[in-house]
Amino acid sequence: MYTHRVNYYETDKMGIVHHSNYIRFMEEARVQFFKDINFDYFELEKQGIFSPVVALNNCKYRKPTHFGDDILIDIKIKQYNGIRLVVQYKMFTNDTLVFEGESEHCFISQDGKLIKLDENNFGALHNKLTELVEK
Repeated sequence: MYTHRVNYYETDKMGIVHHSNYIRFMEEARVQFFKDINFDYFELEKQGIFSPVVALNNCKYRKPTHFGDDILIDIKIKQYNGIRLVVQYKMFTNDTLVFEGESEHCFISQDGKLIKLDENNFGALHNKLTELVEK
């Protein structure tokens, strides 16, 4: 689980976190998640694999968060087939669900060509993502 402490600049005039920041929090948590499973984004990019966001889905803002709040972000791999990856996020403050959503990704080479991950092509990452898909 990743924790983000809300900064003052992430809030709006009403004193709550601006909705656009949750997308940044998703990215922070996703980058840390990949690092935690031993696939650091920097290393993946050095190996020529990039994973851009192609869609944001089912984003629901359940409760507001404020400056100084700790947001705990839980990540699950919802879908993965070697070409498409869907990551699910649930964010909590004081055990209260404040946000949930998904990001959808593909895998591309540095020149922008689609990559299919499989046993022969980035097999370790493919196997780990396959293992982590929520059943």
